[in-house]
Amino acid sequence: MISSPSPLSPPLYLPVTCEIISVTDLTPHEKLFRLKRSDGRPLGHLPGQFVQLSLLGWGEAPISVASSPTRGELFDLGVRRAGSLTTALHLLESGDTVGIRGPFGRPFDLSFLAGQELLLISGGCGLAPLRSLIQYCQDRPERFGTITILYGAKSPDRLLFKDELSSWEASQRFACGVTVDSSSDTGCYDGTVGLVTSLIPPLTLDTGRTVAVIVGPPVMYRAVIAALKQKGVPAERIIVSLERQMQCGVGKCGHCSIEHLTCCQDGPVFLLSEIEQLRGAL
Repeated sequence: MISSPSPLSPPLYLPVTCEIISVTDLTPHEKLFRLKRSDGRPLGHLPGQFVQLSLLGWGEAPISVASSPTRGELFDLGVRRAGSLTTALHLLESGDTVGIRGPFGRPFDLSFLAGQELLLISGGCGLAPLRSLIQYCQDRPERFGTITILYGAKSPDRLLFKDELSSWEASQRFACGVTVDSSSDTGCYDGTVGLVTSLIPPLTLDTGRTVAVIVGPPVMYRAVIAALKQKGVPAERIIVSLERQMQCGVGKCGHCSIEHLTCCQDGPVFLLSEIEQLRGAL
């Protein structure tokens, strides 16, 4: 895996003003914000990193970047309405501004993934940060082998990026499986029903070339990891992005500590073999 990112300029403690370019409803609970730095510079992130988003009078929260750096100066943040800050953020419109610190954290190791067959597994709002890697793979297709995307949500109305899921399913570049935990009989959903783990056993994997990437709510990790190990994928070829309440972003406050590691600096992306035995990691 790669080392921690180098220090950024301006200082990591000082938010940069960013303008909201557009706001898109993804579900009744999630929105996608497209942003641009007021100084015209690109965010400078890599897939898998996050930013600290601040709103005057409401505080600050960590948000994963949902777009690839290959997509230009604009960047996307997928935000679930979960507390006072995110509720206030959901009321904003294009032209409004927010503060951004970062990007922070260890990204996906693109050199490790190069030439490998990728199995990208996400659940719930975990598809937003995984989207940054998917877009990167779309824009740099010569760097990767076959790519399989597995995505699960609680219900059809909680599926993120529905249009993009359809395009990935139709694309010759990706194999894509989508499922929901449950579906109402009165709904119009006619897709697969079941946990995302149910999509793993039918796969044929070259375990010597496959790298699995898991991004989602903590509750899904143990079951997905167990299913992958049953298929013969070793811990050294499983990558996880861990969810923690990161506050400072620079490894000083201790809120995201996992034993001797800090999720905001040593992660949020880890090889499973690095953290599997650490208390509270999974």
